[in-house]
Amino acid sequence: MGTSSFENWHELEAKDTLKRLRSSENGLGEEEAESRLRKFGYNELRKEKGISRIEIFVSQFKSFLILILIAATIFSALVGEVIDAIAIIVIVILNAIFGFVQEYKAEKTIDALKKLTSPEAVVIRKGKERRIASKLLVPGDIVLLEGGSRVPADIRIIRESELKIDEAILTGESVPVSKDPGVMKNVPLAERKNLVFTGTLVTYGRGMGVVVETGMKTEIGKIAKVVQKAEEEPTPLQRKLDVFGKRLGVIILLICIAVVVIGVIRGGPLTGQPITQSLIIMMVITGIALAVAAIPEGLPAVLTITLALGLQRLAKHNALIRKLPAVEALGSTTIICADKTGTLTKNEMMISGIWFPDKSIEVTGEGYKPEGKFLLNKREIDSKTRQTLSMILRTGTLCTNATIETNEKHGIIGDPTEGAIVVAAKKIGLDKIELEKEHKRMKEIPFSSERKMMTTINRTEGGKSTACVKGAPEVILELCEKIMIEGKVKKMNKEWKQKILSENHEMTNRALRVLAIAYKEMERRDEKSAEKGLTFLGLVGMMDPPREEAIESVKLCKEAGIKVVMITGDHKNTAVAIAKEIGLMEEKSRVLRGPEMESMSDEEFEKIVEDIAVYARVNPLHKVRIVDTLKKRGEIIAMTGDGVNDAPALKKADIGIAMGIKGTDVAKEASDMILKDDNFTSIVRAVHEGRSIYDNIKKFIQYLLSSNMGEVLIVFIAILIGFQDPSTLSIIIPITAIQLLWINLLTDGLPALALGVDPPSPGIMSRPPRDPEEKILTRGMSIDITTVGIIMCVGTLLLFALNLPSGGTKAVTIAFTTIVMFEMVRVQSVRMKYKLGVFSNKKLITAIAISILLQIIIIYTPFFQPIFGTTPLALIEWGEIILVSSTVLIIMWIKNKIIKEKPWE
Repeated sequence: MGTSSFENWHELEAKDTLKRLRSSENGLGEEEAESRLRKFGYNELRKEKGISRIEIFVSQFKSFLILILIAATIFSALVGEVIDAIAIIVIVILNAIFGFVQEYKAEKTIDALKKLTSPEAVVIRKGKERRIASKLLVPGDIVLLEGGSRVPADIRIIRESELKIDEAILTGESVPVSKDPGVMKNVPLAERKNLVFTGTLVTYGRGMGVVVETGMKTEIGKIAKVVQKAEEEPTPLQRKLDVFGKRLGVIILLICIAVVVIGVIRGGPLTGQPITQSLIIMMVITGIALAVAAIPEGLPAVLTITLALGLQRLAKHNALIRKLPAVEALGSTTIICADKTGTLTKNEMMISGIWFPDKSIEVTGEGYKPEGKFLLNKREIDSKTRQTLSMILRTGTLCTNATIETNEKHGIIGDPTEGAIVVAAKKIGLDKIELEKEHKRMKEIPFSSERKMMTTINRTEGGKSTACVKGAPEVILELCEKIMIEGKVKKMNKEWKQKILSENHEMTNRALRVLAIAYKEMERRDEKSAEKGLTFLGLVGMMDPPREEAIESVKLCKEAGIKVVMITGDHKNTAVAIAKEIGLMEEKSRVLRGPEMESMSDEEFEKIVEDIAVYARVNPLHKVRIVDTLKKRGEIIAMTGDGVNDAPALKKADIGIAMGIKGTDVAKEASDMILKDDNFTSIVRAVHEGRSIYDNIKKFIQYLLSSNMGEVLIVFIAILIGFQDPSTLSIIIPITAIQLLWINLLTDGLPALALGVDPPSPGIMSRPPRDPEEKILTRGMSIDITTVGIIMCVGTLLLFALNLPSGGTKAVTIAFTTIVMFEMVRVQSVRMKYKLGVFSNKKLITAIAISILLQIIIIYTPFFQPIFGTTPLALIEWGEIILVSSTVLIIMWIKNKIIKEKPWE
């Protein structure tokens, strides 16, 4: 066997293909599959080379601000200020290392999260169905294909049922291609109807085939038409920050030019001194350092790592974010439109009731466990009743594609509704595999949300065939001309139809999902008439209990100002019963059925859309209309979906949420977020986490900008005042260029990063959703930043002026250390507004301790003293610094008490 030596798979019969690949319809054994995996490698296309570590490091030096600093280094070296030049370049390298560590960690985190969303395939190995990662597929594997899935490898079709494939990605053909397992001789790629190709999409039907090529040997691999992940677009916040940063940069650069000009005039003519070269050099370097310190160039890096770490936390809560803007949108969500089945409910369907004329049977059991009893009036059923039940469940089981997993977990592979029928059949002694051997399936007319029914045509004795049909009772009843009563077929009449609909209504009132089962005996295989003139057998009612945690999550959403809307294809009564149980229905709540929505104009629907809590009997096209109408009303919508037809609604919603377990590949690709556990509670946790991430971003924006504002004011006001060194009588600035760069390294470093992992503030889900049009700097934030900047300026200059008579170096060291301490205290004052305890973030405490320790080292270590222009401080001086820097905490606490601002304002 060797895939490289043969290419004309379409010219072989299916059985010859299996023979050539040394496989069978029972699939490969695990040992053989592992052996082939070692031989052929992973089934994946070669990816574009990602950005290397060296490229990430070099990119740290491409910033305009860093280039200015490097120019300042060269300038300092040329004029003989070698110590300054070395100090500046060391700080630049330290900044680059820190930026590299953050960016590299963010890249790795995002890469790891991308791997979690790797596609899966359903294969048959040793005769048993199982789900594996698509990259583990090998030539000879038997793969099952269903509508909505991506084709995971190049596959030769063995058999199919209405299988249609969208091959536009490969051939450019926009119309889905119908597939056929027959032999195709001398035909081009686009006409090889017995093959399906990697990356193409199953739009309809189902099929089974054998893998013939994997990885780079597939058609899409050979022509290198690899659809690579597009470069991640910046989020709205990142774009806002970019614009904001540029505007801020222009303002600060103008201030810095003013500082240089005023400083030179102040140190020269206004003091009666000549303008010397050393004065110009000092002021230019100070201006450059002030520009770099004042412009928060650390913001993009901290924002990236905060978002990356946020994604990691969301993944732990079973929410995989595919598009970064979704993180921001989570905090603004006003309405969550959630599917009922599997999201608000457990998705563990179990048939609990079966009705047929004129008996109502109770079915006991638990989940998908194939154990239980069939009771009539609380007693075990008799043999005659068992015969009728067996016919209903046999017909229903033959009309399913689900199978029972053969393990201790008692799970199913396939649709939960179908799984419930197969499990009930097993309880009465009918095995699906044996049934399908006896009644081989000849044709399938698949279920769709528009048809609301499914039909299979199965071979019976004497060369005849039977159409087995299941679907929505109101749809099936319209197609039934006969009814089975006590083992005899009789003509259907209005009374029986009314009785069946009444029983259906009663069952749905008990929160049961109801399907009708019918059949038709056929002389020949006639697909066109298979769904006409049916014989009604009975109703099966399934219970899918609500998730216990969903009740609490719905309550939490109400507190958070988020409305939860249930969307389901189920009967109105079933939907309402579940909605009441989980607390969705209120006094003004309305229920709307799909057909009722269709009869409404857009204006009529828009008037009532805000009052609707439950949509029943809807199809995916209705979902698009719901999203469009709610968005017109200014709502921010999170919409869940799992099917192929849900993709338009998922794309239209502000946050499209696909199901990780039952979701199709198409739905996942259209989504912004994937729920690994299909659980509604995971959406609510994601909203909680999204709000927390946004809070943390706002915290470090406030922190960095207020610190930078203080630094600019200190230097600018000091130059305007014109402080003089008592020993030289020359102009002295409270903080030097190197000290400014050092502060920048300390504040933009660990403390800012630690703010990015701050815990959620208490009551975060008790506030209304955030306005998506909200500015980066709210009025409250701007006032806080200005207030803190002024406090820092006044406090630092006061201590500087009081200690200046003791010597310039002493006064500068005190001013330098006061700014550092102000910024360490400022971190806690930002958090205070969010009602977070001082010790609630251990990483932040560690970051502050390390920053203070580093400051102590450069003050008391003889090696660093000449570099940073510092001198040791006495204990009393530390007392003054701590007392003054604490004022920012005290004043902001008083302000928060007087002005009752909310954290998000």
